[in-house]
Amino acid sequence: MEEPEKRPVIPAPPSAPASSEGCLVTAIRLPVRIVVLVLVVPVRMVWDALVVCGRFLDRALLRPLGRALAWLGRALFVVPWVWAYRNLLTPFGHGLVWTLRTLVARPAQWLCAHVLTPLGQLLVVVTKFIGDVLGWTLLAVCVWPWVGLWRYVLVPVGRGLAWLGRVLCVVPAVWLYRRLLTPLGHGVAWVVRGIGAGIAWTLRALGTALAFLWRWGVVVPVGFVWRWVVVVPVVFVWRWLIVVPVRFLWTWLVVVPAGFLWRRVLVPVGLEVGAAFGHAWRIAGYVSRAVGRFLGGLLRWTYRHVLTPVGHLLRDGLWRPVARTVRQAVGAARSTARQVRADLRRALFGAPRPAPEAVVPAPHGEPTEREPRTLGSSTTAYTKLTKD
Repeated sequence: MEEPEKRPVIPAPPSAPASSEGCLVTAIRLPVRIVVLVLVVPVRMVWDALVVCGRFLDRALLRPLGRALAWLGRALFVVPWVWAYRNLLTPFGHGLVWTLRTLVARPAQWLCAHVLTPLGQLLVVVTKFIGDVLGWTLLAVCVWPWVGLWRYVLVPVGRGLAWLGRVLCVVPAVWLYRRLLTPLGHGVAWVVRGIGAGIAWTLRALGTALAFLWRWGVVVPVGFVWRWVVVVPVVFVWRWLIVVPVRFLWTWLVVVPAGFLWRRVLVPVGLEVGAAFGHAWRIAGYVSRAVGRFLGGLLRWTYRHVLTPVGHLLRDGLWRPVARTVRQAVGAARSTARQVRADLRRALFGAPRPAPEAVVPAPHGEPTEREPRTLGSSTTAYTKLTKD
């Protein structure tokens, strides 16, 4: 069991001076601290035990389990798929691409370049010629007669009719509007405007008189009566007979006792309870640390004198032979995979041709082979040349 994490000591909040503490604070301080210590020590010990167990599980179980699952996933999924992709899918894909390129793409390219393209160009030329002939025929039969009729018959007739209409209808109508209807309309509008102005001035004067009579004959007297007969007495009664007594009673029956209770009872009790919780939490930390150190020493002794010899026995007697067998099996599997890959490549693309060795002609006057020089025999290059 590991030691609990050392946390910085939080200083207790400064208590009030001795002169400001009353008898109530002194009387409740010791019982509150005892009760809070009894309640907090088990909670602190459980919390520290949970923290230590969580760290132990993370280091001893979760992390190795995660690494084992990652290795297992890589060995069961990633490595087989990579091997299959490199040794099966890639050669098969290369062969399929070569087959498609040789049997489909190149014949289709030759057919498009030497057959379809010239045939399409010929069809374009023929279609263009037929379209030109049909276009000229339609222009000569359908368009040009109507264009001539519009340009040389309908347009001159329309211009003549437009001139006659302007001379016989538009010009007289414009003269009649400018010389007769416009002055007559201006005179009628001036007369109507004068009559309307007189009626408006009369109505405005009548409205002003009625408004003056309504304001000073009805509104002002009614407002004066309402203000000094109704509003002022009601406000006086509300302010001095209801609001002031209620405010006085609220202040002395609710606010003052509540303030006294808050300042003299609740605030000191809250401060003492908070300080008691702080002291109890620190004392519980010391107790939990002592218990943790004892349990940690016991676990270390058990690990060193009991679990370590058993682990060495399991490692030397079980794990190493199993690991050696697994490595041999993996090596055999890799050798088999390389052989299968070579056989598959040879079956798809054939055996590679050996590269011809370059023959370097020997210079004139020197031997074609060089034998090593020996001390006990005369087989050097010079001796061999002289013997030959």
